[in-house]
Amino acid sequence: MNKPKRYTVTTALPYTNGPIHIGHLAGVYVPADIYVRYLRLTGNDVAFIGGSDEHGVPITIKAKNEGVSPQDIVDKYHAIIKKSFEDFGISYDNYSRTSAPIHHETASEFFKTLNEKGEFIEETTEQLFDEQANQFLADRFVTGTCPKCGNEEAYGDQCEKCGTSLNATDLINPKSALTGNVPTLKETKHWFLPLDRYEDFLKEWILVGHKKDWKPNVYGQVKSWIDDGLRPRAVTRDLDWGIPVPAEGGEGKVLYVWFDAPIGYISSTKEWAAREGKDWEAYWKDNDTKLVHFIGKDNIVFHCIIFPAMLKAEGSYILPDNVPANEFLNLEGNKLSTSKNWAVWLPEYLKEFPGQQDVLRYVLTANAPETKDNDFTWKDFQARNNNELVAIFGNFINRVVVLTNKYYEGVVPEPSEFEQVDEDTLATVKAYPDVIASSIERYRFREALNELMNLARLGNKYLADAEPWKVIKEDEERTKTIMYVALQIASALATLSEPFLPFTSEKLKSMLNVTSIGVETSWNDVSTNEVLLPAGHQIGKAELLFSKIEDETIQAQLDKLEASKKANEAANKAVEPQKDTITFEDFTKLDIRVGTILEAEKMPKAKKLLVLKVDTGIDVRTIVSGIAESFTPEEVVGKRVTVLVNLAPRALRGVESQGMILMTESADGKLVFVNPDDATVANGLQIS
Repeated sequence: MNKPKRYTVTTALPYTNGPIHIGHLAGVYVPADIYVRYLRLTGNDVAFIGGSDEHGVPITIKAKNEGVSPQDIVDKYHAIIKKSFEDFGISYDNYSRTSAPIHHETASEFFKTLNEKGEFIEETTEQLFDEQANQFLADRFVTGTCPKCGNEEAYGDQCEKCGTSLNATDLINPKSALTGNVPTLKETKHWFLPLDRYEDFLKEWILVGHKKDWKPNVYGQVKSWIDDGLRPRAVTRDLDWGIPVPAEGGEGKVLYVWFDAPIGYISSTKEWAAREGKDWEAYWKDNDTKLVHFIGKDNIVFHCIIFPAMLKAEGSYILPDNVPANEFLNLEGNKLSTSKNWAVWLPEYLKEFPGQQDVLRYVLTANAPETKDNDFTWKDFQARNNNELVAIFGNFINRVVVLTNKYYEGVVPEPSEFEQVDEDTLATVKAYPDVIASSIERYRFREALNELMNLARLGNKYLADAEPWKVIKEDEERTKTIMYVALQIASALATLSEPFLPFTSEKLKSMLNVTSIGVETSWNDVSTNEVLLPAGHQIGKAELLFSKIEDETIQAQLDKLEASKKANEAANKAVEPQKDTITFEDFTKLDIRVGTILEAEKMPKAKKLLVLKVDTGIDVRTIVSGIAESFTPEEVVGKRVTVLVNLAPRALRGVESQGMILMTESADGKLVFVNPDDATVANGLQIS
């Protein structure tokens, strides 16, 4: 394609069954926003389209678990997700939702068009059915063993371990997520999209046409799918939450979420165009439009095979020019997991790091999983903030603005004669827009961000080498030139940082006072304009763009994750199976009494043992208990306890123990006394 007339840029629709975490930002939304902000800065016509996916089975599961309606769930999380995107500067032109009437209309019409063209196959097949729940089981209501990799926790639509797309009937040993029962097979009618009809088209369009320009991780996954042979895929399901199937025999059925969700891009564009007085069709049907989908790797098959097949079947839509999917971001060496609370949630981050959205955007971009899974660690987050944003970018800007205010009361000085180093530096600055743009246009956002930081490094080196704080004592005219050049670099940074660090860019532009008098520069101006900040221009006072993050702040985040890890371990801890059955007569042989610990001391040379004096109500006796790693002697004196008093005495390290204190463990493995909580219960009373 020659230079496009316009761009349609979409992002994967997040499920509205929970808030957004850093994996979502890194995988999809920050890269898309960088790309779109760059396009706008270079004068392009862009529709940046997103929305919430509100018809997925995870939503119905969440609603069932919380005892509310699916609508309650989607209303709650749509608002939370939308606000998170706004708070992090994800600059959508329209953020919609698939529960909107315009989406129901658009998806229904799309289905009817394909159905009337004979693009679907209607088949009666056997589907998994839960007899106890009396309903067919949608994909995520079924778990079992993946036939490809043996993962025992695969879902009925996809194995999240190996990425294989599945049908629920493919699973080995399937179980219902509703009741835990083994489902049966029952006949039901559904509509299928025959993907095998589109194999030749997909081979030509992707495997030949996009071999050189699509990311290798995307191309490789698509090739694997096509090589494996495509099969018909159901576009409807038996469910009561979603868009009703608009066809005879569709009663009690809805459009499958994978069919309905990508149409959400089209309906969201329609919503935007109606509001802005634009023609939506130009953004989806004009060959001069460039369509780009930003997604995570778990959505590659839907956006590179299934949705294009749908668009091809409909016949009037353009196909995506690129689908620059990222891989997964891990957290501290482990896979992000919403169910295990192993995540950094955006609403929590904003509370704990107020005003530091750009720090997270920066770190997620610098460490983005562009072609392979990558790892986010809090120590790396701290290091990149302190050693790069603060020490390089922030330090340069602070020195320039402080010195300009100190020497010239904030007025850009008139330069005198340029030396070779000044001309070389200004020429290098002019080259950066094209260098950064080249990386962005090839979806290499990590590389582009590094080039932006190289511009800040250039500024730091220029100032460090020129030493205006020394030169001003001997040559005021030379100092004016140095500061003039440094201010041009600062102005370039204000513009070129916007796609990556929008809040920082805005703050820097305000500090340089470039918006008030119409001297704000566009992306291309940095390359073409001889002057970015003219002599005589008044700048503002210095403000810190970034602040150092201390060790205790990072430790607090690590402690939160450690607490989540312990809670998960406790939740997954296997409950001991029941012991052999005993008779009532066996139980009556146990003499269990209420007692009080009177004295306690550590057993010499024994790490785990305390020697206790216990008032059992019968007598005061010595009991040796293995609780020293959980309690100090001082903590247990006066503690009410439950004692097995007729246990045969046993010598432990030369001390005769005459009974046993009953204990259990809390969820986090801490020992807990099994004791009466009523103060009126006297020592010696029997437990029966």
